[in-house]
Amino acid sequence: MTLIDFFTGFATGLALIVAIGSQNAFVLRMGLRREHVLPIVLFCALSDALLIVAGIGGAGVVIRGNTTLLAVARYGGALFLASYGALAAMRAWRGGHMQLQASTPTPLATALAACFGFTFLNPHVYLDTVVLLGSVANQRSDPWTFGWGACLGSLVWFSALGYGARLLGPLFETVTAWRVLDSFIALVMFALAGTLLTG
Repeated sequence: MTLIDFFTGFATGLALIVAIGSQNAFVLRMGLRREHVLPIVLFCALSDALLIVAGIGGAGVVIRGNTTLLAVARYGGALFLASYGALAAMRAWRGGHMQLQASTPTPLATALAACFGFTFLNPHVYLDTVVLLGSVANQRSDPWTFGWGACLGSLVWFSALGYGARLLGPLFETVTAWRVLDSFIALVMFALAGTLLTG
């Protein structure tokens, strides 16, 4: 194991996932509501790890050359993101969710299904983790050590996002704060959906 490869993978993994996206916005919202934080963090981190390992193992070459798979992910992902964006926009309009502990908690299965959609229906996830990280890893002297570093970067980020959201708790005790957050989430979802359709 070379520490340089490990920390390079860690930094590269962080750089790719820190940018606010659909998955991050969902983890942040659930962290603020303190709902299913551990299962969601683990699901996101393990999903990234699976995709990173697949990329290092050579799946990136297959995905890059499969236009049908990319097209299905593109249009399916756009529909999913636009639908979730519409739900966030409706929440912002109604001004609900004043309390961090919601009176009607989200079922775990529903939360994990949403995580699945944000992860596996987004072609950018495949391009970033499988294709890009896989390609970079295979140019290193120790690809698997680079990959484990990237996996740890993902786990650290999602843990910080999910559990760190609680520090913002006092700010989100008002209707206005939730409206702003849900409006922001809606804009992110619509923008990403538009990017998938026009990119």
